[in-house]
Amino acid sequence: MNENPNKYLGNELEYLRRVLESESWSATGGSWTHALEQEFCNFTGSAYAVAMNSGTATLHAALEACGVGPGDEVIAPALTVIMDTTATLHANAIPVYADIDPQTFNIDVDSVKERITPSTKVIIAVSLYGLPCDMSELRAISDENGIRLIEDNAQCVLATYKDQPIGSFGDVSSWSFENTKHLSAGEGGMVSTNSDELAERMRKLGGHGFSNLGPSEGRVRLNQDVFQDPEYKRHDSLGYNYRMSEFTAAVALAQLERAQTLVELRVKSASYFLEAISGFQMLRPQAVPSDRTHTYYTLGLVFDEDAKTGVSWQEFRRKYIELGGDGIYGAWSVPYLEPLMANGTFRLRNPQVYDSVVYPAGLCPVAEDLQPKIMQFKTNYRDLGLAEAKADALKRTIEFFEN
Repeated sequence: MNENPNKYLGNELEYLRRVLESESWSATGGSWTHALEQEFCNFTGSAYAVAMNSGTATLHAALEACGVGPGDEVIAPALTVIMDTTATLHANAIPVYADIDPQTFNIDVDSVKERITPSTKVIIAVSLYGLPCDMSELRAISDENGIRLIEDNAQCVLATYKDQPIGSFGDVSSWSFENTKHLSAGEGGMVSTNSDELAERMRKLGGHGFSNLGPSEGRVRLNQDVFQDPEYKRHDSLGYNYRMSEFTAAVALAQLERAQTLVELRVKSASYFLEAISGFQMLRPQAVPSDRTHTYYTLGLVFDEDAKTGVSWQEFRRKYIELGGDGIYGAWSVPYLEPLMANGTFRLRNPQVYDSVVYPAGLCPVAEDLQPKIMQFKTNYRDLGLAEAKADALKRTIEFFEN
């Protein structure tokens, strides 16, 4: 069977060559990162976009830009990667976990309402696997309580909610260009916003607090007469080095040019798998409400057969691989059950804030029940014939056990 074609089929190599031949390889004076930000604004319809070196850096910068600090509370779903938790910890804030909807796997708005306290500063809405959350409900909750809404769209590109593009509901939206994502540059991330105040804060947080950084400009060396003057004072705020390199920006820009095609390939690949499982009971797909679209970063299916047939999760996976499948990924552990949180190691970050914070098992029962049953199937196929063959392997696996 043919291997999956290389994901870099556009202008990536040409743009990298141009970076290597340029005078500046740094975002402090180069043009590729700036160009990527401008194109990303056009892509999302946002007023501002700030490129950073990872989708974790973007979350941290977004939280701090939104005023999150020691002792503040940040609500996020209990089924997501741990980076929503660690970014909150880096801001010295307290992670608060909301349970999930068992059908969509996304954050449960009623659980969010139950978790809000006077200390709540931000809600992080994670659009899991490419499916948007109940954005209008979360926006209303945020507005009603005077708290910020951050969209974590690391797994979601070009999806819509009530005919509005994802990324247009939060005060800030965080995106990822990590190796497995829809738009892949190996690493890297982006934050987008319509607020000039938040854009400037995030840019300074990611760029060492240079005083001449603004909402639309990440280059600090544009005027050499000023920058090289010994009397010039450079820094007016505390920041980190979250800048994106020109190399990463060049690859991300080439990926952005093909975004529609890359997303369509994932959606089509997922459709083969969904067709393969139709009519069978072993696997239940993530529900897609009629008011939104799904862009299938991955295909999440619920496998709940242990008690019914005696077939284990691992046994099903082994048979799928034996019959030609790519393997199956398990969903990440519920974050507060990871050793970092369950063993209390996180308290070392800021003992004054976290000394009395505990996360007992059973905190979010739906997420805890669902997480070990989820099977994540690859959708990142550039050869649809290969995707179809893998979906056929899945169908034959189900038939093997059901017969």
